[in-house]
Amino acid sequence: MQNHFHAGKCDEAELPAACQEAGIAFVPFFPLGGATSDFSADRMAKVAERHGATVPQIALAWLLASSPATLAITGTGCLAHLGKNMAAGSITLTPEDLSDLG
Repeated sequence: MQNHFHAGKCDEAELPAACQEAGIAFVPFFPLGGATSDFSADRMAKVAERHGATVPQIALAWLLASSPATLAITGTGCLAHLGKNMAAGSITLTPEDLSDLG
C-alpha cells in the first residue's frame, strides 16, 4: 500500500500497523515530506541533536519506527545523501524521542 505519510503528516497513523497485520508492505510517498513539510521544526532538531543526526535522518528513523512493514524510498540523487539516508536505519528512537516528535 502506498500513501502520503511522514513525520509531518501522520493523520493516518494506523496504516503501517494495518499493513503489517495484513502482511503487506507500506511504502509512503514523500517520506521526507516533499516541498511542503517543515522538518526544521524545533521538535525534530532537538531529537536530531540528541542523536548527532540530521533532521531528515530523524524523519526517516521515525518513519521506519512506525512499523517493520514500512519501506522508505527517498529518491536520493547523490551518494552523499544516500549514505546519510541509509544511516537513519541505525538510529533507534527512544520513547522520549517519539514523545517529543509527537
